[in-house]
Amino acid sequence: MNETGKFFRFFILVFGTFVPTLAAQELPRVTISTEFGEIEIEVDTVRAPITASNFLRYTDGGFYNGGGFYRTVHPDNQPNDNIRIEVIQARINSTRSVESFSPIPLERTNITGIRHQDGTISMARGRPDSATSSFFICLGEQSSLDYGGLRNSDEQGFAAFGRVVRGMDVVRQIQQRPAEAQTLTPPVGIVRANRVEEL
Repeated sequence: MNETGKFFRFFILVFGTFVPTLAAQELPRVTISTEFGEIEIEVDTVRAPITASNFLRYTDGGFYNGGGFYRTVHPDNQPNDNIRIEVIQARINSTRSVESFSPIPLERTNITGIRHQDGTISMARGRPDSATSSFFICLGEQSSLDYGGLRNSDEQGFAAFGRVVRGMDVVRQIQQRPAEAQTLTPPVGIVRANRVEEL
């Protein structure tokens, strides 16, 4: 191999090492401010572009401001479920619900590669292709929510689209708040959800 060939091989090896790091730094982040502190989310617009863009559209439009975390799911409040999960779930401000956008296609985890792990953020849904604005955050590994998982009888899973990078202590506090069945009493309000400004 000549000197030019050696240089290009070295360049590719070195550049290839830094590309994933640079890509990760460029992913947008959203801060969700609650009365218990902030939760910062990294939104994966690369692997789950449809779901991520949908979440950012609601965020940029201020829909989550005045909304809140209204549902907590833990092992003790799922008496009728054979497959149990641990999540907290949030929704938009109820006064904005009439402005909601159309449901989005389901980006399955076997396509995106984003699994439901501790801190994963994902879209709530009923049937496939029905998600709009409600999202949940996982506590611990939740593989039953992935494609092929048995939490839903259709086994299509849920659309994961990012992860918590700061504030899992806040997520755990919210999960342990008082609740009637799975309904937080009272809900934990979202003061504001906004993008983190790039430096």
